[in-house]
Amino acid sequence: MQILVTVASRHGATAEIGTAVADVLRADGHVVDEVAPQDVTDVERYDAVVLGSAVYTAHWLSPARDLAARLAPQLRDRAVWVFSSGLATQPAASANSPHELRALIQDVGALGHRAFAGRLRRADLAFAERAIIAGARAKEGDHRDFEAVEAWARQIAAELRTREGAVAGAVAGF
Repeated sequence: MQILVTVASRHGATAEIGTAVADVLRADGHVVDEVAPQDVTDVERYDAVVLGSAVYTAHWLSPARDLAARLAPQLRDRAVWVFSSGLATQPAASANSPHELRALIQDVGALGHRAFAGRLRRADLAFAERAIIAGARAKEGDHRDFEAVEAWARQIAAELRTREGAVAGAVAGF
């Protein structure tokens, strides 16, 4: 299958989660493109899409939100999974705006959402971001759980194999 992994990442940590997902899907035999959301013009050639974003001030980054809004009709016609990466010590589920995320998942027809903790390096942050992080009492460090990321990607790969089998079975039945 042709799969697009597209991730909005401000400082690179969330993009690395996307790469880990892409690596698992490639190892499962899929052709995977990793493209920044702002560079995606359509998803017509893809069978599946994994869309992710870092979460800042309870919102996905605008490139991921914009992609979801622009391409929602195309996304609804394929298998889509989404993920969020939030404050370093808070899974993104608690950092996300629940209404905004629920609407995005519904708009793109996502089959699932996973929230992962992120990485925090204060030196990477702008002054305003450091002030927000101080208020949230977030702990510096890399809190990403790549075993959990890879396990989720293996679940996606298994679902894609099931879908491929169903399509092959339907074609053989003709």
